[in-house]
Amino acid sequence: MLSRTGNPKNSEYHNYGGRGITVCDQWRSYENFAADMGQTFSPELELDRTDVDGPYSPENCRWATRAEQQRNKRTNHAITWRGRTLVVTDWAELLGLKPNTVVHRLRRGWTVDRALTTGASPDVLLELANQHAEETR
Repeated sequence: MLSRTGNPKNSEYHNYGGRGITVCDQWRSYENFAADMGQTFSPELELDRTDVDGPYSPENCRWATRAEQQRNKRTNHAITWRGRTLVVTDWAELLGLKPNTVVHRLRRGWTVDRALTTGASPDVLLELANQHAEETR
């Protein structure tokens, strides 16, 4: 964390310090970092910034699974469909599609509706339609 944000020779510096990502003064001491975050640490979790453009600080960091962290990236593509916003991976998982399929369809100019409904699970589509109808009443 300190090297990525403060050392221009770090291979990942351009994605962190080079973009203005900083570490709060309090966390420059490992003891302070551990006091803030150590209670919730688990070996299968990774440190994640909830605001991907924000600093490493107690207010902006959490321990997250690899899957949670992959859904919280600045390169993710959020799609709003039927009043609900999810990243492509979540829409694909929900609808039984492959994320790359959805991305390629959208890049080819498909509408969001067509990209998400073509080949999707009919049961899930019906359930989503019913949920949307209830929410818009």
